[in-house]
Amino acid sequence: MVKNEPAHGQTDASPSALMQVDPKETCIVVRDEMQNGGFPEAQTILYNSKKLQEDLHVLGMKIKHHEDNIKFLKSHKNKLDDSILDLQVTLGKYHSSTLPNNENNAHSSNQSEDETMEQILQHEKSAAGILCRLKTNHGTQISHPSFTNDVLGVVATLGKVDDDNLGRLFSEYLGVETMLAIVCKTYEGVKALETYDNEGQINKDFGLHGLSASIGKELDGRFLVFCLENLRPYCGEFVVDDPQRKLDLLKPKLPNGECPPGFIGFAVNMINVEFTNLFFLTGSGYGLRETLFYNLFSRLQVYKTRKDMVLAIPCISDGAISLDGGMMKGTGIFSLGNRNNVDVRFPVLSVTSTLPDNYIDTEKQLKEIKWKREKMLEDIKREQALLDAAKQSFERKKEEFVNFLAQSSAYASQMQAGFTPR
Repeated sequence: MVKNEPAHGQTDASPSALMQVDPKETCIVVRDEMQNGGFPEAQTILYNSKKLQEDLHVLGMKIKHHEDNIKFLKSHKNKLDDSILDLQVTLGKYHSSTLPNNENNAHSSNQSEDETMEQILQHEKSAAGILCRLKTNHGTQISHPSFTNDVLGVVATLGKVDDDNLGRLFSEYLGVETMLAIVCKTYEGVKALETYDNEGQINKDFGLHGLSASIGKELDGRFLVFCLENLRPYCGEFVVDDPQRKLDLLKPKLPNGECPPGFIGFAVNMINVEFTNLFFLTGSGYGLRETLFYNLFSRLQVYKTRKDMVLAIPCISDGAISLDGGMMKGTGIFSLGNRNNVDVRFPVLSVTSTLPDNYIDTEKQLKEIKWKREKMLEDIKREQALLDAAKQSFERKKEEFVNFLAQSSAYASQMQAGFTPR
């Protein structure tokens, strides 16, 4: 994996550490002295000067060689780090579901879609509760095309998570108002939800207010609505060949260049979009993940423990949560105290109790890559030691060369002073 040593005398490159020396003046005097009878001494000076310069060049090339090797090895180590993180995200649901969490012992069963719908319906005076009741029990009464074609649903119903712990964390982070927000495809859908009279007051005979009155429910208070076509989308790349079209976000790095320990992934990529909505695109060609969920979570990072999250503070820009309940709302904004039990949560993916067929293979692959990374770190450490030794040798040789130049210059000055032209 380490590049070959450069051949002795190679001159196609030189390291930044190589001292530039110009002994022309001394050499001219020495050559003049050779022509005037001081041949043995002058020849020795020229030979030693050339030998020292060649030694410096060889040492300089060794320094560059080891620097290039370290750069090469670190580049491969970073790729291994990325692969390790990707595999950990793949196994992420098992990391979270196996963590001990006393607060959740009483809620060991995973959240289902029906339970999420029941939780929404309990907020019977909310816009989300009324909309879901209209769709489930009074679907025929929704005649306005913007309700049937433009309203995509409620935030809590548009994504699923791998386990109940993640569902609780994400819903707590977003809050119940956001979990109950209505999602529209275009602004036409937003306008259909609420209309106003000439004085700017809500006309309760139309829109969602009118429909709620028709089923004996009164819409109470404000409610959030997301208009997908007006949200600022994520404009980067996607994870290659990922069926869920996860966002290819740059993984966090500590000041030393290492990925923080305990990092599991980004919340926006831990939401599973239903197949029916997976290929939905806005008029500008953006999907649900890069519009709605990117605006909800941005680059929210997920860590295994609070300790991991705190250690990663230098590379957290848009908040973080940990699987044991830690929460940062943003840079320097900590959410302390007991966990809130938000009563509207994302449903959990339907999974069997047994491990998937590729789980063991994925775990084996993860162990192999971690082993390769350890070997890579040993190679980097060895190359660093060789680099340090080469630099020390270079400094000693440079000092020897400087002293030699000083002595040669003194000798040349003496010879020049004692030389009398004929």
